[in-house]
Amino acid sequence: MAQRSAGVLLYRRTGRAPEVLLVRPGGPFWRNKDVGAWQIPKGCIEPGETPEQAARREVEEELGVALTGELEPLATIRQAGGKIVEAFALEYDLDPAAIRSNLFSLEWPRGSGRMAMFPEVEEARWFTLDQAEAAILKSQLPLLASLGERL
Repeated sequence: MAQRSAGVLLYRRTGRAPEVLLVRPGGPFWRNKDVGAWQIPKGCIEPGETPEQAARREVEEELGVALTGELEPLATIRQAGGKIVEAFALEYDLDPAAIRSNLFSLEWPRGSGRMAMFPEVEEARWFTLDQAEAAILKSQLPLLASLGERL
């Protein structure tokens, strides 16, 4: 059975074109990666949680922001690794420099027996839809298309 996750594609309208907030994951695997590494804030749906509850919790953990407002169902996608992601959209503005991500531990360097702490989200950034298409994880591209159709 495929792992299920939920997340939120935040967007804002501040200029000529709408912008979306994407995050670059933290940790050694994602270090020095840019194009094709950006994603929506998302994570696993825990037992007893609805996808919307999971999406709100994940945004709060990864960005340090408790979202207000009604989440709009956006799309359900299957990522390249098989994970199913249920995504929501919300018009919401925030300062990416002010995010505060939770941390996770990982044996690093691999095989060393030492545990290191890393932020789950290294960076958040606003992108126009065109910029986001070039930056986002390819399997999440349909989320941008779905938002673009709505806007």
